Amino acid sequence: MATTNAGSVKGEQEAEGSMQSAADMTAFVQNLLVQMQTRFQAMSESIVSKIDEMGTKIDELEHSINDLKAEMGTELPAKPKSEEATPAEESV
Repeated sequence: MATTNAGSVKGEQEAEGSMQSAADMTAFVQNLLVQMQTRFQAMSESIVSKIDEMGTKIDELEHSINDLKAEMGTELPAKPKSEEATPAEESV
């Protein structure tokens, strides 16, 4: 009978060890998932921030281009009508 009790105790210890191992693995995986989620969130925030930054720069660039267009429109003299007609006369 001593052998049966020893086998039973050993089986219980293995079951407890297996349960502890599964619990450890579960905790490890959960911790890993939390770390991955935190990193993913940080990367997402960084990407959104960069996109917002680029949008602001594009808006500023567009404003600068419009300012330059306005300056060029007021500073460039209008072409005389005789210059506009010259190319058409040459083709005739």
